Amino acid sequence: MKKILLTIACLLFIYSCNNEVDIVNPVVDPSNFLAQTKPLNSDSKLIMDGVYEVVNGAELLGDQVVVKWTRDRLSIFSGKNGGYIILEGGYLDSVIFFVGHWRYSTNTESGAASFYIPADEGGGEIISGDTTTTIRLIGTYGFGNEIANQPLVFKFKREFSQEVKQGNFDILAHRGGGRNSEYLGVSENSIEMINITERFGTTGVEIDARLSKDGVAFLYHDNDINLRLTQKSLIWGDIENFTWAQLRTLVTLKNGEKIPSLREALEFVLEETNLRTVWLDTKDVDVLPVSIALQQEILQRAAQMGRDLNIYIGLPAQDVYDAFVAYPGFQDVLSLCELSLDQVRQANSKVWATRWTQGTQTDAVQQMHTEGKKAFVWTLDEPSYIEHFVIDGEFDGILTNYPTILSYYHYIK
Repeated sequence: MKKILLTIACLLFIYSCNNEVDIVNPVVDPSNFLAQTKPLNSDSKLIMDGVYEVVNGAELLGDQVVVKWTRDRLSIFSGKNGGYIILEGGYLDSVIFFVGHWRYSTNTESGAASFYIPADEGGGEIISGDTTTTIRLIGTYGFGNEIANQPLVFKFKREFSQEVKQGNFDILAHRGGGRNSEYLGVSENSIEMINITERFGTTGVEIDARLSKDGVAFLYHDNDINLRLTQKSLIWGDIENFTWAQLRTLVTLKNGEKIPSLREALEFVLEETNLRTVWLDTKDVDVLPVSIALQQEILQRAAQMGRDLNIYIGLPAQDVYDAFVAYPGFQDVLSLCELSLDQVRQANSKVWATRWTQGTQTDAVQQMHTEGKKAFVWTLDEPSYIEHFVIDGEFDGILTNYPTILSYYHYIK
């Protein structure tokens, strides 16, 4: 009887672990809308960046928001529940229009959103490229698939501080931009995730590098093929026991994508994004030589393109560190060390990365800065701690699963 009860308990546990959360994604198709508008140029987009007062709709996003263009979208970040809005936009005559969706980072609530900027509320000046401080975003929002009919109005409050405008701080997104557990509609460590992560304010990504049985580096977090990361597959077990051809053809990621090779991921970052930092989390010793070779190739191409890009080989554990310092010419390889300060120096790492649980460690961070090195902290998710580290810390970057929350606290600084 005890064995039967134990079996039932195990089955219930497994079922609960695999039970999908019902996410209602608002149906927003901007294609017809955008076909009637013209795209804004880069100068016009910069004029809109800043901190805005929430004139109407504070119950959704709080008293103020950050408005910032992020590559191909207008993103709005708030401090309430990690709320954010992602919009596509364009102008018609002297009016600017936007359509998209809002979402809370800390839960699954979301809905449609739309805005316009009238000609006499900043629209005309933005389109012509003239600096203005009278911008008003007038819009509506809804819940789930409801029609967006609740009022939401933002008024320009101030520009970003000079410190923020310098752009030296990295907002680093975990696992390529977000975990599967955040229900973003695309899978962690995928090209599709890397493609959308800038919309969350991200300036850099952490990705997980592993090596296939036949020597191909690829992106994947766990050491086995499982239902947390993939759909049901014909193959199971340790992922590094399979060839690249097997992984590519027989394994599908959670949201339908194929596992990307490390080369594909780095080339996509280089050629299709504005991301400036890649943190390669080295998941095993064997992937190190392949990762370094790819890093050197992509960095050389970036230099030829005049592209501002840093790719750091992560040294998260002693075995990886030992293999790295045994690599010929390791001193000239751009690396990030998560171990002691002395090991950072011995590996000639350009970045020291430390756990957030150790606190802001201002003295150690300042020492790294004195030596011409950067300091990152990982993995910081609690909003109150994110705010504390942004305000009181001196780190050059923070790794998080919630880049929208980090973006808000960074840009209001």
